[in-house]
Amino acid sequence: MPEAVQEILAIMDAPPMELEAIAHIRLYAETLPKAEEYPLTPALRHLHFLWDTFDKLPLCLVVSFSIPFRRLLARRLFGACGAVFTAEENMRFNFPQLLTVGDNVFFNRNVFLDTKGGVRIGNDVAVAEDVRVFTHSHGEASHIKRTYKPVVIGDYAKVYSGAVLLPGVTVGRQAIVAAGALVTHDVPDNMVAAGRPATILRERRTEGHDGAGLDHIWLF
Repeated sequence: MPEAVQEILAIMDAPPMELEAIAHIRLYAETLPKAEEYPLTPALRHLHFLWDTFDKLPLCLVVSFSIPFRRLLARRLFGACGAVFTAEENMRFNFPQLLTVGDNVFFNRNVFLDTKGGVRIGNDVAVAEDVRVFTHSHGEASHIKRTYKPVVIGDYAKVYSGAVLLPGVTVGRQAIVAAGALVTHDVPDNMVAAGRPATILRERRTEGHDGAGLDHIWLF
């Protein structure tokens, strides 16, 4: 409710907002074509507003508050959110209900997820700084012609800094996407993809480790 948003803003030492202004908030995602198919409820709208607002405040840098607070929001915002979810500041998405996240997932700073076509992230996944994930494209002959394809990141995968995943891509279990890679095709399980456009470079050097044995522990 708007009253709850107002109270939370006060707790975070954010600039105050009038109840009427909160009640009439409209987010950018609500101007997009997918908004007709996936409209935001008032609760989702306010939660999404709080998510983005929080990253404009000094408190967003205080780990003891920011990580638990984002976990609370994510569990109510996302289509699904597993245990031990961790997000640094400026993680952005447009349709949170089309984002599903498994257990022990870590997002570093400045990640953008275009979730219009759906983004599914498995367990024990790391997404590093400045990664971009896209799930839709526009026609060249007509910009209003759009296609949507989901992106999937499998369990124990890692996507390193500055990588870009294009619509329809699946990053397989325990795969690695190298820093700066432009991924246009699927990355098979246990493989490392690098380059622009990305190609399969080699197998992941697991030294016989698998799953939890890979020590995907993001914060101690």
